[in-house]
Amino acid sequence: MGTRKKVHAFVRIKPTDDFAHDMIKYGDDNKSIDIHLKKDLQRGVVNNKQTDWSFKLDGVLHNASQDLVYETVAKDVVAQALDGYNGTIMCYGQTGAGKTYTMTGATENYKHRGILPRALQQVFRMIEERPTHAITVRVSYLEIYNESLFDLLSTLPYVGPSVTPMTIVENPQGVFIKGLSVHLTSQEEDAFSLLFEGETNRIIASHTMNKNSSRSHCIFTIYVEAHSRTLSDEKYITSKINLVDLAGSERLGKSGSEGRVLKEATYINKSLSFLEQAIIALGDQKRDHIPFRQCKLTHALKDSLGGNCNMVLLTNIYGEAAQLEETLSSLRFASRMKLVTTEPAINEKYDAERMVKNLEKELALLKQELAIHDSLANRTLVSYDPMDEIQIAEINSQVRRYLEGTLDEIDIINLRQIQEVFNQFRVVLSQQEQEVESALRRKYTLIDKNDFAAISAVQKAGLMDVDGHLVGEPDGQGFGLGVTSFSTKPGKKSKSKKTFKEQLSSSARKEGASSPVSGKDFEVSTSKTQLTPSSKEGDVKDLPLRDLETSSAEPLPSDSPKEESRPPRPSTPPPKPVAFEDFKNERGSEINRIFKENKSILNERRKRASETTQRINAIKREMDMTKEALNFQKSLREKQGEYENKGLMIIDEEEFLLILKLKDLKKQYRAEYQDLRDLKAEIQYCQHLVDQCRHRLLTEFDIWYNESFFIPEDMQVSLKPGSSIRPGMVPVSRLVSLGEDDQDKFSQLQQMMLPEGPDSISFYNAKVKTEQKVTWGERVCESMGGGKEQREREKQTPR
Repeated sequence: MGTRKKVHAFVRIKPTDDFAHDMIKYGDDNKSIDIHLKKDLQRGVVNNKQTDWSFKLDGVLHNASQDLVYETVAKDVVAQALDGYNGTIMCYGQTGAGKTYTMTGATENYKHRGILPRALQQVFRMIEERPTHAITVRVSYLEIYNESLFDLLSTLPYVGPSVTPMTIVENPQGVFIKGLSVHLTSQEEDAFSLLFEGETNRIIASHTMNKNSSRSHCIFTIYVEAHSRTLSDEKYITSKINLVDLAGSERLGKSGSEGRVLKEATYINKSLSFLEQAIIALGDQKRDHIPFRQCKLTHALKDSLGGNCNMVLLTNIYGEAAQLEETLSSLRFASRMKLVTTEPAINEKYDAERMVKNLEKELALLKQELAIHDSLANRTLVSYDPMDEIQIAEINSQVRRYLEGTLDEIDIINLRQIQEVFNQFRVVLSQQEQEVESALRRKYTLIDKNDFAAISAVQKAGLMDVDGHLVGEPDGQGFGLGVTSFSTKPGKKSKSKKTFKEQLSSSARKEGASSPVSGKDFEVSTSKTQLTPSSKEGDVKDLPLRDLETSSAEPLPSDSPKEESRPPRPSTPPPKPVAFEDFKNERGSEINRIFKENKSILNERRKRASETTQRINAIKREMDMTKEALNFQKSLREKQGEYENKGLMIIDEEEFLLILKLKDLKKQYRAEYQDLRDLKAEIQYCQHLVDQCRHRLLTEFDIWYNESFFIPEDMQVSLKPGSSIRPGMVPVSRLVSLGEDDQDKFSQLQQMMLPEGPDSISFYNAKVKTEQKVTWGERVCESMGGGKEQREREKQTPR
């Protein structure tokens, strides 16, 4: 583990024209800040209220640019992440103090971008500087709104809807969010697109303190995994960077929040209070318990707060006198955070595939070295490879001759041969035991010593022959059991048995025709009752999944007429249910066929599982009735007297066959239960295929519906057969803008004459794509009758 280090805490003051110079002063080292409050004369002459505070920090950022903030706060943390160290950068402060601006920045201007886009840019720049490593980058975006977890990237088309709510899970590797989507990004522009996509899904509201107030805590995580390109290096490093934008604390009297905004402010203040309690507990060395699970925020950041990571806190405060009480509260939080210590350590893991290859190479070298030693010691023809069947058969022959006495000793060459010799001794011993047992079974009726049910019955009973003499003398290898005749049973035993059989037949009649167990099954016979399980109809993996994969790579055949004969487009789009039926009969006929086939296979598997369950229940009922019969026989034998022969109990033939029947039923029960488990696994896999086909069918329908009824008619030429664009290949937003020459010219001019230089191209490209997607969504809403007012109502509706 690494050495412990303190959390770094910085303060950034929001620029203002009304700065309280007489109340807020900075130290000469720019690492301290002093607060002075004037005494309240209304309290009288004797007033012991504290008026001066001094806070020692790692840096005070006043009138600092975004570049300076990133260089001071985040650059080292991001750089160490590529060396295997986890990092966390957190923005804390009052609402409207500039947390979101510091973390995300203004996306309209490249120079005003915040810590988050700069961190992404630095990660990809450092990857280019390390050609000796293969580095992969993944990102996720989590939102905590009113103590509920949401995935801000779940709106992407390739992210399926979450069936179960997201939960926080802990394991020995750390804390992770179950259900949160993680996205692979191969270039800088893709990462920016994911960032802007998540920003458009954040919940904001307006109050007197801030027009665009974030109403939730957001955690943007960058996952880095670096493998060496040298095959001999089996180690690789992993790390993650948590960039946390906390919602601002509010005083309800100042913000004037009401209704939904008031409820959101209550959740925000509550979670920030729990965060401060966790920080206080971490700073106290005598505390054993840290209350991480009081809220979702502290639980999600458990491995970041005081864990094995580099932790940096950036506190945003106001510089105005009216907000001085909230500024003092934020500075107290920063000073408490400085008491927390972390223990950064490199996250090293081992590549199993490379380890196997390295071990194989080392094994080959060791074999070569052994061959050299054998040649120096005049030992020839020594093989250290695993033995083949011929060599094993030869050792087996030597062991048999050694046991028979025809071979005096076995030549030992290496350790592998010694192990095989002992193994063959075990094989020969096992074969001899089976031969002895077979010889005994031909002469006697044997009971396996491992069958505890039969042993318990034998210990209480004995066997008699036809003449009434005791039989079954011990043979040294085991014990034998004779069979007695029904006519020689003492007393009125046969009459009692008849009465019991009548009870069984009456109970079987009560079961009804639904039970496959008839009254005749309880007549003791030598035949075994069997339920033949239905044969499997092939592996479920032979389902039409290949058809689905082929249809995803190739265009689906369409049964609709050619474009020239297509009727004119209606003035208003048809209802989606009507259009969906047309789609299933035309362009979506193939995927609809696959969906129906998978669904029919799923129904067939469910039917088989139901039948297997019925058979299991029938076997269970028969087992219960057999146990009742066996218990009745035992109690009857105890009443009539027990026969013993040299300590062995003799039982009659009927009781013995009941024991065998119960054993056979148990075997059938286990086999049927295993079939049921296999069928349940097949049903789960079939259900996955059906859900996948349903999602594919709906996705294809959305593409077809948009292309058929929303794309301008003059753009339909690009989708005709023989053109360079296939249906569904290009997003609708892109097709709509094909005729916008001004947009194309602007994009070309933007790449040629960007004032910030070529580094900003990825940033602006991702921004433009996100804006086009949002604009197209608004157009669709307006065309479907929602309008701008409807979108605003949906945006204000709490989740």
